[in-house]
Amino acid sequence: MSGLARGGVGVPRASGVSAAALRIVRIANFVTPSSGGLRTALRELGRGYLAAGHEPVLIVPGERGAVHDSEQGRILTVPGPLLPGTGGYRVLTDRRRVARLLERLAPDRIEVSDRTTLRWTGAWARRARIPAVMVSHETADGVLGTWGLPPAAARRAADALNSRTAHAYSRVVCTTHWAEREFLRIGARNVVRAPLGVDLAGRHPGLYDPGVRARHARVDEVLLVLCSRLSVEKRPGVALDALEDLRASGLRAVLVVAGEGPLRSRLERRARERRLPVTFLGHVADRAELGALQAAADVCLAPGPCETFGLAALESLACGTPVVASASSALPEIVGAAGAAALDTGEGFALAVRAVLARQERARRAAARARAERFGWDAAVAAFLAAHEAGALGSVRGVVSRRGSHVGS
Repeated sequence: MSGLARGGVGVPRASGVSAAALRIVRIANFVTPSSGGLRTALRELGRGYLAAGHEPVLIVPGERGAVHDSEQGRILTVPGPLLPGTGGYRVLTDRRRVARLLERLAPDRIEVSDRTTLRWTGAWARRARIPAVMVSHETADGVLGTWGLPPAAARRAADALNSRTAHAYSRVVCTTHWAEREFLRIGARNVVRAPLGVDLAGRHPGLYDPGVRARHARVDEVLLVLCSRLSVEKRPGVALDALEDLRASGLRAVLVVAGEGPLRSRLERRARERRLPVTFLGHVADRAELGALQAAADVCLAPGPCETFGLAALESLACGTPVVASASSALPEIVGAAGAAALDTGEGFALAVRAVLARQERARRAAARARAERFGWDAAVAAFLAAHEAGALGSVRGVVSRRGSHVGS
């Protein structure tokens, strides 16, 4: 390992950290205060690394530079410009600045959660002789397809991108077999599978609140919930199409949408024009409030066709709510029999919703919770640490202290 590793130069290690602890520097783009799945994954993995005795440091873009310590370790915010048309996402564009910060941090491991604009970090880590892991949070061909690229062209472009990614990093982590397929297709041999998880203590059927249920639906109505970023690749419009189809067939259903994004105004206009009973809550910052909504729903909708895991859907399962997910995504692998897979149309989702509702309520809710219990964060953290060739060193409460690292350097 190079002289940059093991804290030989740069920022000194926090007091109380074992000499065997690894400084795992994580870098991510497309993280905002109101983002969902990625932000949750970063938080829970960071907490797990810290509890295992290691020293996690997270670098993310923001409006201005900042340093603060948190339950997931130290967070360094580096100024990054807004990405137009994304509803608030920022990106780390100043490579030199980020590279200097990495040099100062002297990581033992690097974990990157953006396979496009941050792919250069693989080459940097290779030169510094630091093992680096890329986490595949989405499929390249799936995202390119949602942007309108024809399937054959999307596959060729994805294969080229994935080949460069697999070459640049020590390991590529995929959260599902579905996500792993595009790397196996090109013969990549450094791919490992590590599932994400769900907070089984914070998300449970006991969050059901009759008052929350009554606020959004009448006794004779079916309550559908969509917890998603409102962007093109998530296909939120399919949820509105499904609602329209269900109501046209005589089922009294309503939809509550929890999430923000660039498509919100367009979706609100569509709901008004079609006179659909849709409530748009925007970003729900209160986790207890969101959990109560997920527990109150009859069915959670997950129409994104290129989801590689689906944390919001897994949270709904933990709350005892079955999930209807896109058959094109990885979610059927996660949901199993605790919901249904649907064709990527409003009619397809409506048919799947009806199939789920035909099951006895107590049985379908019990099945949802039982399925979620297979995905605890402890197992996820252990799998990610294994990808870093790291193990648990024991509890390290209070080891993170302010060390004078200057983001603006």
